[in-house]
Amino acid sequence: MTGGSPRRWTWLPAKTNSVRFSRLPLLWRVFAINATLLVLAALLIALRPVRVHGSLAFLDGIDIAIGLLLMLTANLLLLRQTVKPIELLVQRMRTVDLLRPGQRLAERGGVEAAQLVRAFNQMLERLESERRESGARALRAREAERLRIARGLHDEVGQVLTGVLLQLDSAAEETKQAVRQALEEVRRIARELRPEMLEHLGLVSALTELSRRFADQSGLRIERRFGDDLPPLSAEAELAVYRVAQESLTNVARHAQASRVVLTLEPGVGSVVLRVVDDGCGMSDTAALNGHGGLRGMREHALLVGGALAIKHAREGGVEVRLEVPAGGD
Repeated sequence: MTGGSPRRWTWLPAKTNSVRFSRLPLLWRVFAINATLLVLAALLIALRPVRVHGSLAFLDGIDIAIGLLLMLTANLLLLRQTVKPIELLVQRMRTVDLLRPGQRLAERGGVEAAQLVRAFNQMLERLESERRESGARALRAREAERLRIARGLHDEVGQVLTGVLLQLDSAAEETKQAVRQALEEVRRIARELRPEMLEHLGLVSALTELSRRFADQSGLRIERRFGDDLPPLSAEAELAVYRVAQESLTNVARHAQASRVVLTLEPGVGSVVLRVVDDGCGMSDTAALNGHGGLRGMREHALLVGGALAIKHAREGGVEVRLEVPAGGD
């Protein structure tokens, strides 16, 4: 080799084309290979060295072209039917949300595709179970910490403020009033951290007190509709219902611009159903589907007790939050 000019490698374009080809969807890669083979076979038949009359050769060419078109069409349809489960699997893998359990795919297609979908469904089942167990442990730890803090506020800080209030001279009425407000605020925080009424008097009494307090603070009209024969719930399920109701009412006060809320608790089929419906400005479908913060917290509470949460448009124009939890005591 002479001169200093760089050598040009002729295989680079082929490599580039190979990379581009590998990025095509599986359906079109397999179809391209099959189509290439069918076209080559058709060309070999059409160009075979057999002497025939010109008009007959033309008719043979038409027959070959029609047959090739039919074979390509059938090939594409069969391949689409085979590859479709894999495409659905890829879409589900991109959008799956463990806070929405039960997102399974039907095992269709060829043996390999069905096995792949089955493995994905089994993986989802395992992940949901592990998340449910770890979430339950985290929830118990969080509620235990809330209970400790609530008792500390009530027993220690509350007692100190009560003692200060008793020691103040009657002349210091403004100071006494400030201490009373601080004491009431401590009690309110303690109630929100750990609803004592839920532990002592049950879910219906706790929701009654929650809605009464919410109506006093927000000025909204609350309608309560509680069923008479509610099946028993576990302590975790009662807490999940209470927290979802609490968060739903908080969202109404902050965002809904509503004037009326209906709070319903009724028996289902082996379950208890909570509904919180407002007549406010509503919520976008995107926010309801992918909501963060409070909405995800509600979904997590539902998931940890094996419940189902739905957030949708209400007939009154606002939002309906529906939670169904399985019945059964501890």
